[in-house]
Amino acid sequence: MVMILAGVGMIVAFYTDSRLRYPYSVHQAKGFPMNPQAFKRPPRWWSPKLNWFWWRLWRLFRRRIQFKVQRLNEIEIRGLEHLRGALSHDFGILITPNHSGHADPLILYKTAEGVNRGFYFMAAWQVLAKHKPIDRFILRQHGVFSVDREGADMKAFRQAVEILITAHNPLVIFPEGEVYHVNDRITPFRDGPVAIALTAAKKADRPIACIPCAIKYQYLTDPTDELCELMGRLEEQILWRRRDDLSLMDRIYRFAEGALALKELEYLGATQHGPLPSRINSLSSGILSAIENRQGIASNGLLLPERIKAVRRAAIEQIAEPTQEHKRIQASRDLDDAFVVAQLFSYPGDYVSAKPTIERMAETLDKFEEDVFKVPTATIRATRKAVVSFGEPMFAEHANDRKTAIHALTGLLEQRVQELLDRIESPQRT
Repeated sequence: MVMILAGVGMIVAFYTDSRLRYPYSVHQAKGFPMNPQAFKRPPRWWSPKLNWFWWRLWRLFRRRIQFKVQRLNEIEIRGLEHLRGALSHDFGILITPNHSGHADPLILYKTAEGVNRGFYFMAAWQVLAKHKPIDRFILRQHGVFSVDREGADMKAFRQAVEILITAHNPLVIFPEGEVYHVNDRITPFRDGPVAIALTAAKKADRPIACIPCAIKYQYLTDPTDELCELMGRLEEQILWRRRDDLSLMDRIYRFAEGALALKELEYLGATQHGPLPSRINSLSSGILSAIENRQGIASNGLLLPERIKAVRRAAIEQIAEPTQEHKRIQASRDLDDAFVVAQLFSYPGDYVSAKPTIERMAETLDKFEEDVFKVPTATIRATRKAVVSFGEPMFAEHANDRKTAIHALTGLLEQRVQELLDRIESPQRT
């Protein structure tokens, strides 16, 4: 009974606290508050202990979390025949979903039940480090194993390759790496998942199938009143009056302008002019370039998420190595600044204006709530539906030009997931 109760607590925590933020460095960022994660060297590596018995045991508790915590009244699964076909042929299977919400693992657990097969999950080491031993045990029984996303984690890499070569269970890796709260758009996929698939394809005696997967959340009931109340609290948090006379979209953009101006004043000494997307890009580039210059890192045309990863890795190494105290403090500040850039990247400045749906406004306010009020996850304010859609498998094949093959397949997977998202129609609300 003790284990069961502990497991219930773990599962609730896993689905409601998946960003796992807590203080991570000496220096705390000033200005507009943002919610940091722990970035340092992981204390250890955790392997998976997948056990189908545990999947079945916790089914009723996952249902309770689905309805009571995540307010998901419905999970619709599309394209399941693609996954079933790959399983029937005993392919090595890599599932590559977008990562738009904290309930994504819960939705994939539901899918696993539909094919009567447990899934392995590669998760950031912070997910496992936060929990007590009994909680970690149950997570590992659900197929979760840790990865250090900021370093070259060869244990996690080898574990993932071994799963694809030998296991009869799919492996799930979120190529975006973070929860960005942009339900309609894909952020750039990282190369790691495809690199794992190509390595497995070189060694395996069976095909390695990469299955694109799109997850989208939709409101079934209208959360506008609750979102307006949150907007008012956010305005008051930065000493503004509530502007109930304006539309919700206008209030969101006024708040975003104010928040961005605070960060510009902090880092640039003055506010910038122009549309939000260009101001966000300019501020991000300025902060990141300064860190790269201090650390002697060349960006070499890398995408912004990879540049963030590179400077984080360098800063973590400096903090971990015995060195002069002022260098350790500077490296800690670099981690803070890299986190600010990551947060700025997660706010596409035209996301709401391009298509002002209630889902897009809610997602933006969810991020504001998490970053301003420093809550682990935003409050779910209305009943929802989730649609998960699987596409046709794409096969990883060994190639002489490995780098080109990785980029090509990563780009194709990203494109296919975006296409699957685009095909999910808008909901009918009550």
